[in-house]
Amino acid sequence: MNTEAIKTYFKGIRAEWGKITWPQRRQVVGETIFVVGIVFVFTVAIYLIDVVFKGVFGLIK
Repeated sequence: MNTEAIKTYFKGIRAEWGKITWPQRRQVVGETIFVVGIVFVFTVAIYLIDVVFKGVFGLIK
């Protein structure tokens, strides 16, 4: 690979980098809070299911 090909490659990267549209900070924060909330809800749900199964299997034993 020659030097010109490497320069052309990085110029292309720089050009594409400029085309990226970044989300607003408010949107990122909102979506992050939403994801953390969903993870929390599913964690609690799985914990409750686990408690129920432990109780049911405790009765069988």
